[in-house]
Amino acid sequence: MTSLKRAARKITGSNPALTRRTLLSLGAGVTAMGALAACGSNTGRDQTPAAGGGTSGSGGGSKPTLNQWYHQYGEAGTQQAAQKNAADYPDATVTVTWKPGDYDQSMVATLLTDGAPDVFEYGNGPTIDMIKGGQVADLTDLLGEAKSDFNASVLSRMTYQDKVYAIPQVIDMQLLVYRKSMLSAAGVAPPASVDELIAVAKKLTSGSVKGLFVGNDGGVSILGGPMLWVNGLDYLSADNTFGFGDLKAAAAFAKLRELFQSGSLLLGAPKDWSEPDAFTQGLTAMQFTGLWTLPAIEKALPGDYGVLPWPAMSGGEPEVPIGAYGSCVFAKGRNVEAAKAFVKWLWVDQTDRQLDWAQSYGFHIPARTSLIAKATKLSSGPAAQAAKFATDYGHAQTPLLWTPKCSSAFGDMMTRIIKEGADPAAEITKVKTVVDAELARIAG
Repeated sequence: MTSLKRAARKITGSNPALTRRTLLSLGAGVTAMGALAACGSNTGRDQTPAAGGGTSGSGGGSKPTLNQWYHQYGEAGTQQAAQKNAADYPDATVTVTWKPGDYDQSMVATLLTDGAPDVFEYGNGPTIDMIKGGQVADLTDLLGEAKSDFNASVLSRMTYQDKVYAIPQVIDMQLLVYRKSMLSAAGVAPPASVDELIAVAKKLTSGSVKGLFVGNDGGVSILGGPMLWVNGLDYLSADNTFGFGDLKAAAAFAKLRELFQSGSLLLGAPKDWSEPDAFTQGLTAMQFTGLWTLPAIEKALPGDYGVLPWPAMSGGEPEVPIGAYGSCVFAKGRNVEAAKAFVKWLWVDQTDRQLDWAQSYGFHIPARTSLIAKATKLSSGPAAQAAKFATDYGHAQTPLLWTPKCSSAFGDMMTRIIKEGADPAAEITKVKTVVDAELARIAG
């Protein structure tokens, strides 16, 4: 991943009013914009930028003035909650800038100027180029004893060389949902492996109902990572070298081609995988979607659905993709320490506000594992199971060093393998060339 022009609009045709779900629409198969992309000089700020970041502001007496950026969330009440949190902070005057449109491109370009915000969120934390360019502050000291309470996979994604560069705000996840009544009628059990998934999808395909929906592109944009993880592989290895040269990767991607050709996939649905409509309208018996769809599914199909992680292949474990916006501090701002203190107050100390941010505006998982038990929406049924999956099987979407060029090459590979039947081993070799070059650039 990480964030680009909330590419869910390209993948899912979603409304420009963005939601946290778009974070997980940006899998490694989507091309991200370059880390040094340029855009216009408008920073979206209501006040004149002050040298070194922050805003000139007014009032606040001796308090420092901070500016905080958010992308434009779609959930009702989110903007008001962000503004209230800022207004309640006692030690600085914090203004909130709500950024519509291409948030990521605006953010990347603005970080190259003295008009950058003191505090800003970024999908899965800052990019490696932001970190190596000295644009984001080290926040390791903010965590203290709370460090072990944050979801380990997400926090690791925001860490480079043992330094934490973002504090996770809230977790979103993908998962597999299935219609209990349809599986019962077909005499099949919920699939526990990829081979069982393919077989069950075929048995569930009848008439106008397809067995499985993984997006209108047949899974090109969202299944590459999960198929690596359930084979015990990843985009990069633990030592940040190419992670899927193993023959198991070629076999995994061949399974996606098999699934695409099986006739059991729903393609051309009115809405894409990030919406529940295909599932709730009975167009498919199973769907890979997001946690955020469960309220709509519960309303439409009370008691008639279950949830699963993406099933394992031999030698691997089930996995679910997870992602989180991370709160970052502009390292070249004039009030870095004040900005860090605000981030600590909001995203480390104020657990009630963190729980509110996760539960009151949409349907999400707290980034702190200790807060999950306090999240009433996650206390029972499929939602509780999903939250446990995120803790037990959650896998951050892509490693920090997986750059936009890597994502682009990977996405092209997935298209050629799944839709065109290209040889997986040969395609993996092509991607390795790009990845190796990018890793060398980062190391240089």
